[in-house]
Amino acid sequence: MKAFDPKNFNERRDAAAAAKKAALEKFRAQPKPDDPEVLARIAERKAISDAREARAAERELIRRAEAERVAAQEEAKRIELAAIEAAKAAEKAAEAIRLRELEVERKKARDAKYAARKARR
Repeated sequence: MKAFDPKNFNERRDAAAAAKKAALEKFRAQPKPDDPEVLARIAERKAISDAREARAAERELIRRAEAERVAAQEEAKRIELAAIEAAKAAEKAAEAIRLRELEVERKKARDAKYAARKARR
């Protein structure tokens, strides 16, 4: 173990004091909050922030408009499919009615044939 050397201790103490003094001078050398240069920097940062917020709001509007456009397309497609289904159902119902009328006509013809056969006897 080394012996206590006051010379090295004093040098370290003086170096620490000089470092503290330099840090204090650096702090004091900073511009004050009311300095025009600081105010200009603050205004510039605010302008940048406002522009960023405006761009974000514009992107949000574009995103919402696109979502609404997609929703409208989907709704139109759904309505078109519903119209097609309704047309198919109407066509099927018309076909069923036509088949029923054809069946009724066949039955009338058959009944008339039987009635004619019965009348001949």
